[in-house]
Amino acid sequence: MEEYTEVDTATRARGVTQWTLEAICREGARRMLQEALELEVAEYIERFQDLKDKDGKRLVVRNGRHCERKVVTGGGQIPVKQPRVNDRREAEHFSSAILPAYMRRAPSIDTLIPALYLKGVSTSSFPEALEAILGKGVSGLSPANIVRLKEVWEQEFRDWSKRDLKGKRYVYMWADAIYFNVRLEKDRPCVLVIVGATEDGHKELLAIHDGQRESHLSWKHLLLDLKRRGLEEDPCLAIADRALGFWKALPEVFPGTRAQQCWVHKTANILDKMPKRVQPDAKSLLHEMYLAPTREDAGEAYNRFFALYEDRYPKACGCLKKDEDVLFTFYDFPAAHWLHLRTTNPIESTFSTVRHRSRQTKGCGSRTATLTMVFKLATGAEKRWRRLNGHNLIPLVVQGESFADGEQKKAA
Repeated sequence: MEEYTEVDTATRARGVTQWTLEAICREGARRMLQEALELEVAEYIERFQDLKDKDGKRLVVRNGRHCERKVVTGGGQIPVKQPRVNDRREAEHFSSAILPAYMRRAPSIDTLIPALYLKGVSTSSFPEALEAILGKGVSGLSPANIVRLKEVWEQEFRDWSKRDLKGKRYVYMWADAIYFNVRLEKDRPCVLVIVGATEDGHKELLAIHDGQRESHLSWKHLLLDLKRRGLEEDPCLAIADRALGFWKALPEVFPGTRAQQCWVHKTANILDKMPKRVQPDAKSLLHEMYLAPTREDAGEAYNRFFALYEDRYPKACGCLKKDEDVLFTFYDFPAAHWLHLRTTNPIESTFSTVRHRSRQTKGCGSRTATLTMVFKLATGAEKRWRRLNGHNLIPLVVQGESFADGEQKKAA
């Protein structure tokens, strides 16, 4: 007879408890989804209950349920029987906003798949990886289906890269270059990314481009392509790392756009030229510069930095001084926007985790696959980007109103 130790029994008990909890969570999710679908249909029918045909019969009525459908979610596979609606109005029909027709996977799963692929999970390993995450019995995510999904995504990326931009206006623009590993190539591709802020204050992914390092020609090609597709108005301000070839290309394509150095990149570059023992104090003083309430206060902190460190750390001070003309441009824009204009955070925060993980693997197999996965991850993250603070002030910026220390100048 098989004997179990206390540890074995405890381990088995934990496994049973965990499985039970997962089953309970899935059943709870199934009931909530079913209830939400029933309520959605009931509200739809009630809305049109007074519409009747010439015989006095209602045009919109309940008509049983569809066959059971299994939907893959982050909690596993959930079976559901969707209510059916008989809508006899001309050219009208019911479409569920909660569970659209033919939907088999929650949107979060479509984000998960490119994330896993970009982080080094091979196509053949997907069933095992997804089973560990979503539970057993999940269908529709075989290696063959993953290959088909990637082909669809590649076409989506090609179509998105050629989309018409006529009539679009981006007030602010953030630019950065991100490197990823590719298994089948010696060089690491440099992915050029641009995010724009629209006139209503929403951030949009504007461009993803396969660049040759961070060169002037790569950025110029990207910016000219944006202009060719209809982006005629110059952004009011561009934010990027000063080391990029972007800055040489920008005035050649959008001469009316002002420049703002990203303070996150600048701070890192300066501190890299100083010993670790002085970095905390130097970092605090750098923060004091770009967090100052006025340009004058920022200038005082700037001068104090040179008074303290110029003799001992000339390289660090030289790094700060060379970009003095583009460090404090944000003071000429509304104070409510400063949080967004001082750094390239919209890009950095989106790709930081992916960039960290890609160092640990050899990433995707080709440059095309890398660009496609970056596109899928970025468009997924785009849905969570928050609107600019003080977006109601953007029309003033577009109209060319002057600001000093974040406040609108009064007319003389």
